[in-house]
Amino acid sequence: MSQDPTAPFQTVPAITTELINLSAILNLPKPTEAFMSDIHGEYDAFSHVLRNGSGNVKTKISECFGGQMTEQTRQQFAFLVYYPSEMVARAQAALAPAELEQWYRDQALRLAQLLAYTATKYTRSKVRKALAPEFVYITEELLFNDPQAADKRAYYWAIIQNLIGLGQVTAWIEATAHTIQQLTVDQIHIIGDIYDRGPAPHRVVEALMRRGHVDFQWGNHDILWLGGAAGSALNIANLVRICARYANLDILEDTYGINLRHLAQLGERYDGDNPAFQPKVSADTTLSAGERRAITQIHQAILIIQLKLEGPVIKRRPEFGMAGRLLLDKLSPDRQTITIDGQTYSLTNGCFDLVDPADPYRLTAMEQSVIDQLVQAFIHSEKLHRHMDFLVENGSMYRKTNGNLLIHGCVPVDEAGEFVGLTLAGKTYRGAALFDLLGTNLVKAYQNPEPGSLANDLLWYLWTGPYSPLFGKQKMTTFERYFIEDKAAHDEQPNPYYRLRHEQAFVQKLLTAFGLDGERGHVINGHTPVKKGNSPIMANRQMLVIDGGFSRPYQKTTGIGGYTLLDNSYGMQLVAHQPFVSRQDAIAHLTDIVSTRRVVETEARRRTVAETDIGHQLQVQICLLKARLQRLTSGQ
Repeated sequence: MSQDPTAPFQTVPAITTELINLSAILNLPKPTEAFMSDIHGEYDAFSHVLRNGSGNVKTKISECFGGQMTEQTRQQFAFLVYYPSEMVARAQAALAPAELEQWYRDQALRLAQLLAYTATKYTRSKVRKALAPEFVYITEELLFNDPQAADKRAYYWAIIQNLIGLGQVTAWIEATAHTIQQLTVDQIHIIGDIYDRGPAPHRVVEALMRRGHVDFQWGNHDILWLGGAAGSALNIANLVRICARYANLDILEDTYGINLRHLAQLGERYDGDNPAFQPKVSADTTLSAGERRAITQIHQAILIIQLKLEGPVIKRRPEFGMAGRLLLDKLSPDRQTITIDGQTYSLTNGCFDLVDPADPYRLTAMEQSVIDQLVQAFIHSEKLHRHMDFLVENGSMYRKTNGNLLIHGCVPVDEAGEFVGLTLAGKTYRGAALFDLLGTNLVKAYQNPEPGSLANDLLWYLWTGPYSPLFGKQKMTTFERYFIEDKAAHDEQPNPYYRLRHEQAFVQKLLTAFGLDGERGHVINGHTPVKKGNSPIMANRQMLVIDGGFSRPYQKTTGIGGYTLLDNSYGMQLVAHQPFVSRQDAIAHLTDIVSTRRVVETEARRRTVAETDIGHQLQVQICLLKARLQRLTSGQ
C-alpha cells in the first residue's frame, strides 16, 4: 500500500505549516520535462544532450547574463557547465597561476549566479536535495547572498577565495555544474529503445541511474534484454544476433560477462565469408580479418538457433497467429528455394547444414548446449540484472503524464481505426487493456522466470508478434532479409496506426480511450524514424514522433541526429539535434549539437505546478489536511 504523505502532520501547527507550503508550491512554474526516444546505445550523443539540457542550459545562460558575455565567452561557459572537469583541465593547462586564480573566481561567480537563476522555479528544499552534500552549506551561502550587497560582499568573496586556497574549487565547480544540469530539466521520459545497434547502452542506463527523475516506456529492443535477463531463449538468440550484426559482441562479454566461447566454437561450423552475415560497422570502426570472420560465423550460428527456437513457441501458442512464420519446414530438399504464402523464392547465402529436413526445428546437441549455457549466463549476470531491475522499476508499457500519452510503438488497429488485439483463453485484449495485459505479464516473467510459460512466451511476442504494440507490423521478415534477394519478400506491412496517426480525429480517439483529454492532450511516439523531409508533428500538433536518429544507421534516413521534445511552463518545443561526432571533438571545438527548435504549442500564460499531475496530487493532500485541521480546531 502507498504511504499517506499527510500522515506526519497531526498537530495544528504542523498542518498549517504544510498547508502553506503545499499551496505555495502550486503557484511555482511547471518544471521542464524532456522526452527522448530510440537512443540505441549512442551514449556520447545522449550524454551531450543530457548535459546541455537539450539546449536549455544555453538558453538559461542567455537569460541570466543578458548582454554581459560575448558569444565566445557564452559558448565557453556553456561547455564548462556541460563538461566541467575537461574545461577546468583545459584552463589549468593554458593559464598562468595568477590568470588561473582569476578564472576560478570568474567561473565560480557565474556558476553561482546561473544556479540561483535556474533554481528560481523550485522550492529551497528541492534545490538543497539537488546539491552535492559535501558543498550544501557553501553553495547555499553563495545562492542566497548577493555579492553586490555591501554588508555581505567580503563574506561572499571570502567563500570563493577559500574554495580556491583550500584546493576545493575544482570539485565545487564540477558539483555545481552537475546540479545546474539536473535542475535545467526536472524529469526525463525515455520513449523506448535504449538497447541494440550502438556500442554503449549500459552507459546510458548508468547515466540515468545516477541522475534520477527518469521513467521509461519500454521499446521492443529493450524487451529483448529484459527477456534475456528473464531467461527467454528466443529473446537471447535475437539480441545476440543483433549484437553480432552490428559488431557489438563486446557488450555481452566485457560488460555483462556473457561467455560466447561455446557459441564461437559452434560458429566454426559455418562459412566465415558469407556476405549476408558480415557485420555492419561504422566508418570509424576497424575489424581485423579474423574478427570479421569470427563474428560472421557466430552470426550464422545464432540465427539458425533462433529460427529453430521459434518453431516450438509458434506451435504451442496458436493464439499468437504466427503459423505463417514456420519457415524451416518450407525449404526445398536441395535448400535452394523456399515457398512462402504460395510464392517460391530462390535462396542466397544459405547456411542450413545443421537443419534436419526430417525435423527442422530440432536443435543439435551442440546447439542445445550453447543456448542452455547462454540462458544461464544471462540469468546469472549480476550487472545485467542491476540494469534491468532499473528498467522494470521505472518502466511501463505506456505512461500518462500531464495530459500526454507516451508510447513507444503503436496502438494496434484495423484499417478502419478500430482497436484490435490478442485473444487469450477466449478473451480479446485491445487498446489500453492489451498494454496492461502485456505489461503485467512482462513483470511476472521477469520476476519469476519460467521457460515455456505464457508470460515468458509473451516476452518474445512483444518483440515480433502481429499485435504487439512495441513491434507494430504484420510480421518480422528476418529470414527473408537474410536469404531472399527479392525486396517484395521483405515487406513487413506496418499496422494501419502509422497511417491513421496523421489524422487528428484518430489521435483524439486514442487519447480518450486511454482516459485523457482528447481535445488538449498529445500522443508522444518513438520507434519509427522520421524520414528526411517529413514532419514529426502530425494531427494538428497532437501527435509528436520523436525518433529522429540518435542511432547512426538511421541518420542517412532522418538527416539529423535525434529529437528532444521539451515541455515547460511556456509550452512545447521540438528540438532537432545535429549528428554527434564524438565527445572529444565537441569539447575540442566547443561544438554544440542543437540545430533547430520548432514550437509545438505556446501557452497564453505560464503554466504552474497546480496544472500538472503532481499539482493534482498536492491538491488532494491539501483537501485531506484541511479536513484534518477542521476536525482538530472544531474539537471533533
